[in-house]
Amino acid sequence: MRVQRRSRSVTRLVLTIVSASAALGIPLGAQSPTLSQRIQSIVDRPEFRHALFGIEFYSLDSRKAIYSLNADKLFVPASTTKLFTEGTALELMGADYRFHTRVYRTGTLEPDGTLDGDLVLVASGDPDLSARVRPDGTLAFENEDHAYDGDPHTRAVPGDPLLIIRKLAAQVKTHGVARITGRVLVDASLFEGGDRDLGTGLVISPIVVNDNIVDLMIGGGSAAGAPAVIEASPSTSYARFVNKVTTSAAGSRPHIHFGGDTADGSGLHTVTIEGSAPAGQAPILYAYAVPDPARFAEVTLAEALREAGVSVPALATAAPVNVAALKASYTAENIVAEHVSPPLAEDVKVTLKVSQNLHASMMPRVLRAVMAPNDTAKTGFDLEHDFLAKAGLDLAAAQQADGAGGDAHFTPAFVVSYLAYMSAQKDSATFRNALPVLGRDGTLWNIQPSSPAAGHVFAKTGTFAVDDPLNRRLLVTGKGLAGYLTTVDGRHLAFAVYVNNVSVSTDPDATTTVVGQALGEIAAAAYDAR
Repeated sequence: MRVQRRSRSVTRLVLTIVSASAALGIPLGAQSPTLSQRIQSIVDRPEFRHALFGIEFYSLDSRKAIYSLNADKLFVPASTTKLFTEGTALELMGADYRFHTRVYRTGTLEPDGTLDGDLVLVASGDPDLSARVRPDGTLAFENEDHAYDGDPHTRAVPGDPLLIIRKLAAQVKTHGVARITGRVLVDASLFEGGDRDLGTGLVISPIVVNDNIVDLMIGGGSAAGAPAVIEASPSTSYARFVNKVTTSAAGSRPHIHFGGDTADGSGLHTVTIEGSAPAGQAPILYAYAVPDPARFAEVTLAEALREAGVSVPALATAAPVNVAALKASYTAENIVAEHVSPPLAEDVKVTLKVSQNLHASMMPRVLRAVMAPNDTAKTGFDLEHDFLAKAGLDLAAAQQADGAGGDAHFTPAFVVSYLAYMSAQKDSATFRNALPVLGRDGTLWNIQPSSPAAGHVFAKTGTFAVDDPLNRRLLVTGKGLAGYLTTVDGRHLAFAVYVNNVSVSTDPDATTTVVGQALGEIAAAAYDAR
């Protein structure tokens, strides 16, 4: 056990040692517990009696495992899967790769500024057409990402969610376009989308505006029974929200759900929001997952063009885009706007820090589109497989069917072998620094914040749970923590900690309090253990 360097009282210090020693079953005066003893004291807790742990700690200095428990068994890794998805992209595409999102004109631009044709935004797979982009070229994030809605800690990044769309519209105006006779279109043919990621339910697409979300801040009204207050961001004609949320008594729990969602012939949606929001409580963010990201982008771009002073015809009936016919116009002289993204390393950071499911779910498709655009037989997972095989990893110890971790299994030993390999690559520092930091930021911001290890553990979290209506509980089928740490005496470790099948209450904080903190304790134990 590592004692805090300063203590206000000798008595308090002795009591701390007695209490910790008793909890671990170690007689007073004995040596501080080993890593194995510390881990066992956590694994043996009553709440884990039906669960299965898989753990490996590996010394990057001596190149050998220093602790192992069920390390060769397959576990549900949940979002620690993103380590593989994002690490593969980082190594194959390169940390400096940038997405180029361009707007082309398809017709003749007359001297008076009339474009006798269409404007086409060609999706590049950039997941950050949003307020995330900061003036210094970095990407902003909040520890509790807006995709994980319904939690008081959830936040959207500050700023205009249509920042990049408005910048593209301003460039169109600057290029001399004053009026468009045709349509505002989005070419989303880079890869096939339309399905939803397995975690947050957001629609996967090569065009991503504000993470394909309309943020809804919902709070109670002035008194119980009054209508609740709903503010949408961005505010756009793509979605009109009908407020049927009432104000409930102060101190009650909010209950918000989306009712009907209908679309007219132009692809504009009318969405009914129902439920209750307590009086006197700060508004909470709820995410409306945009059903058609391409149409969402078309509508918001058309609106931004009008705001920029470009005359655009009224929205026409939604119809399929003949991409083949449009591509002939994709030439340098027809570019009227372009957004160049921050480097890929920045999006890897966002994805890993906040466990951004949509970004990770897109990445295998982006990877194939960028690295094998003309090989229709190859998938992003083929590219990842080849990369991992070249790294010398035993792929019999792994299964992965999506980028975010909704369908995957890994052994702890496999994960640690991968982390060891990545630690020796040229972008190892970028990869490590993209991970959440224990007790400090990302999905680890509230895990072990007072531990001596806080600030010294860099690791990806993962959570997968299913309802248990039989017992009115949740079953955490997969909880993981995997990454790196530097111990108090300067040793460098890679580790993977998994626990599957833990029953917890339906309290919103139970999974974090019971399971997340336990995995954080195990990682922290290695910081100053013998």
